[in-house]
Amino acid sequence: MVGIIGGGAAGIMAAITAAKMGEKVVIFEKNEKTCKKVYITGKGRCNLTNVAEGERFFANVISNPRFMMSSNNAFSCVDVMNFFRDECNVPLKVEHGGRVFPVSDKSADITDALRGALAKYKVKVYLNFPVEKIERDEKGRFDVIGPNKVTVDKLIIATGGITYPLTGSTGDGYKFAKDFGHSIINPVAGLIGIKCNSPSDLAGLSLKNVKVSACLGEKKLFEEFGEMLFTHTGVSGPCVLTLSSKINRKNLPELSIKIDLKPALEESVLDARLLREFSTNPNKSIVNVMFALMPKSLASVVVEKAEIPLEKAVNSITKTERQRLVKTMKNLTFSIKGLEDIKGAIITAGGVSVKEVNPKTMESRIIKNLYFAGEVLDVDALTGGFNLQIAFSTGYVAGLSASEGGNYV
Repeated sequence: MVGIIGGGAAGIMAAITAAKMGEKVVIFEKNEKTCKKVYITGKGRCNLTNVAEGERFFANVISNPRFMMSSNNAFSCVDVMNFFRDECNVPLKVEHGGRVFPVSDKSADITDALRGALAKYKVKVYLNFPVEKIERDEKGRFDVIGPNKVTVDKLIIATGGITYPLTGSTGDGYKFAKDFGHSIINPVAGLIGIKCNSPSDLAGLSLKNVKVSACLGEKKLFEEFGEMLFTHTGVSGPCVLTLSSKINRKNLPELSIKIDLKPALEESVLDARLLREFSTNPNKSIVNVMFALMPKSLASVVVEKAEIPLEKAVNSITKTERQRLVKTMKNLTFSIKGLEDIKGAIITAGGVSVKEVNPKTMESRIIKNLYFAGEVLDVDALTGGFNLQIAFSTGYVAGLSASEGGNYV
């Protein structure tokens, strides 16, 4: 019998795959229902995968992309789509950036499909079953101990990370893995807002078509183009979420966020634009003239950062001041304080060291018949359906490998 700890995307795909191979399968789920985190993904629409394949897929995997090569080839985005569309009768659509969603835009269609497949293949699901510990008997089997004891021949740990703890992801899998001698790469937040010293007056302001960089002094470490959002504690939005996953293991107080508010314009062109605005409105205050170029709250911040009095008339602005203004618009800088609370992160970066897991089978290199799948592993990716794809593909391989009839090597 195959036992699986965790009734999320990875655990359920592992269960379905093993059951299809004729295995008796049981899932141990600590919550009152399965798929709690799947239900909230994609803002409740469930971005279940991405059509990016090959190098395009791996370019979006932040931690250990090479580890994912075998499992993603074994169960690719095409296989995920075929499973939901053909086996579960869920119509799908592809949106901007290759993101795949159910046509209904309802994550319930995906969670219902997964639960329906569990029932179809007669997978036994123990709900409200928090696993307290795992022991091995004299035959090498696993005693899964919670409200009662269940013994299984092979065990797959698919407990997720430590983000969104209300969905059941509380780091249990790390403890179980450590008990079996596995190393844990320190879990940190991935795809999360960045705390910085931006003024609270900017909270709620959204910007499009900007370039956001994470910098160490004057050196740009990473750079993203697109949308961002100011929050009460710093910055967020698509650009920032991506940056957070790239800097989450660096000494954050040494870094700064730099925003190019006009990335399409060179400094000389932007300077010429300012001169035109100044000549049209020579008697207006500098802050009022800047309202034509950006939102009011942002204009005030930019002018102050350029060390120009807000009410100074543009006809008295010096060339040096104007140049400072241009540079500020191209390099609006805020010092980084840290990341937002990991509990609110979209994904956990870190987890079970992939050096101790066979990438072709997801089996532990330390304990025979022990497998890992999904977010509990030290593998994470950017937004766009890539993290659920990782869960499905590693779950598939773990389930197949744990099956007596499985022949994936």
